[in-house]
Amino acid sequence: MTTKNITVMDSTPATQSEDAIAGFVEARRARIMSLLNREGSVQVNQLAELFGVSRVTIRTDLDALGRNGRLRRTHGGALALTHTVTVSLQDQRVNLNAEGKRALAVAASQLVPNNTSILVDSGTTAVEFVKALAEKTGITLITNDFTIADLVDRSIPSIDVIVLGGKLRKGHRYSSGWLSLQMLESLHPDMAFVCPTAYAPQHGLTTNNQEMAELKRAFMHCAEKTCVLMDSSKLGAQGLIKFANLNDADLVVCEADSKTLLTEALEGSTTQLIVVPR
Repeated sequence: MTTKNITVMDSTPATQSEDAIAGFVEARRARIMSLLNREGSVQVNQLAELFGVSRVTIRTDLDALGRNGRLRRTHGGALALTHTVTVSLQDQRVNLNAEGKRALAVAASQLVPNNTSILVDSGTTAVEFVKALAEKTGITLITNDFTIADLVDRSIPSIDVIVLGGKLRKGHRYSSGWLSLQMLESLHPDMAFVCPTAYAPQHGLTTNNQEMAELKRAFMHCAEKTCVLMDSSKLGAQGLIKFANLNDADLVVCEADSKTLLTEALEGSTTQLIVVPR
């Protein structure tokens, strides 16, 4: 009788260690997907800080999940597949001066007392601003931005939301037009936070869509107090249609590297300039 040698693979310490590492990786990637499906988008820096790993490790995770068809990679982060159409145009701007926008958002949130009604414009700076309001209480938020409304619905249940009706601008996730303006006429919030597309001293505050320009013009005059949020990427950017002058606002929140230009523009006006250090 011929006896065959059968080799049995034991779990050696090295194999056990590799299995443990693989388990940690899979658990981290599962948590990334959970966060992504909840928020719609994630950033490499955010995830590296959350998990206490390097940005290289997070990029590897996102690349692997992307190859498996579980997400869509973007510059600096990733999008949930269910959000790739609806937020793709807004997502193209989310990494533009992201640190500056977050700094502005935190500073502007400190201007909002509890038990306040606020109107919030559309855009990535506005999204960061609303995130910074998470610890506030008694806030009623009016917005035409569906990304903001969805963010509050998913993550900030303490805030009540009124969504302005109107015509959807496809791919931009906001409403505008005469229905939005008509609804706004019935509202008088305590504060309005307006985010221009661009600013130049000779042209004022501008945007690129006519209906949005009309709505932003109404935003500037509907509240008890109006605040313009403007990071440095707005200076010298392209804006076709003027909707207001800088000194039409009660407050302007900007970054330190915008200070000189804006100080000169506001000389002699009653508009308060709040400079956020970087």
